[in-house]
Amino acid sequence: MQLTHSEDYKKWISELKISFKQQQLKAAVSVNTALLEFYWQLGKEIIEKQQSSQWGDGFLKQLSQDLMHEFPNVKGFSKRNLELIRKWYCYWQQDTAIAKQAVSQLVKIPWGHNLAIISKANSTAEAMFYVMGTMQHGWSRSVLLYQIASDLYQRDGQTINNFQQTLPPAQSDLARQSVKDPYVFDFLTLTADYNERELEQGLIAHITQFLLELGAGFAYMGKQVPIKVGENDYYLDLLFYHTQLHCYVVIELKVTDFAPEHAGKLNFYLNAVDTKYKQTSDQPSIGILLCRNKDKLVAEYALKGIDKPIGISEYQLTQALPENLKPSLPSIEELEIELAKELGLEQGLDGGDNAAK
Repeated sequence: MQLTHSEDYKKWISELKISFKQQQLKAAVSVNTALLEFYWQLGKEIIEKQQSSQWGDGFLKQLSQDLMHEFPNVKGFSKRNLELIRKWYCYWQQDTAIAKQAVSQLVKIPWGHNLAIISKANSTAEAMFYVMGTMQHGWSRSVLLYQIASDLYQRDGQTINNFQQTLPPAQSDLARQSVKDPYVFDFLTLTADYNERELEQGLIAHITQFLLELGAGFAYMGKQVPIKVGENDYYLDLLFYHTQLHCYVVIELKVTDFAPEHAGKLNFYLNAVDTKYKQTSDQPSIGILLCRNKDKLVAEYALKGIDKPIGISEYQLTQALPENLKPSLPSIEELEIELAKELGLEQGLDGGDNAAK
């Protein structure tokens, strides 16, 4: 009997491959950590030597030549990279409180990510936000650049909501962090008089990009999802399941400004979803109402007394980016191809395109 035909052997080989790939990944992470720890110490010593010995920038050229002569196969000792190492170290020294804990986090993400963050972020607090986001969500460099350019730091957790009043503390905090304001749908091309169905269809046509904008944890379940209450049929604009919050998320789209009755209708939908779909292991369903504009006080008043968790956010179809950022940003097609490899899109419930609102 040939070993290649043995099921036990095939299974063992498969297990060995998985184990080796896991060890390769661990080794890559370990090498990255060790390298960046060295870069941090090198940056510190470069600054100290320049200050104590009054060496100018000219010594970096000599240092680069000496290190490259000793380690000819190492690419990180070019004069340009030594300058970046110094810049990276100095950047985090602006805030001594953050700097003390920063290095333990910075060494866990790739060098290219570190450079992108310090070149784009406006403060060390914002930079640390993107460092932690990269660690938590495993953003590629392209996705990281997109998140920075779309100003995720300013939009994260800014929605008007009643999560604190309607959810347990841990769930409330995570829900708040999972919702943005505004959402930026600059990947859509719509006519000036677009309606809600066109907006919905545009978002689904770019589902990978839409999921990227929504954030980590959202699994797509369907559009125009039918739900029957009494003798009447109703249709949810968009239905998701959040894998971290462990709950259904109903998204209602409005092409008009926010009105108080919008919150009441979404509250009705959430009651229906909790009755029809929610399992005992699921947390309470959450509603996100996306509108063109909102009056903050009106939105806050509309949520008072509602016992279902709802967030109210605006959306933008376009957002002007600085000209110097545009060449470095990936195209929509590039993002969708890359994210399609990273995201598992669950398509479950789908009520069809022709369902009436």
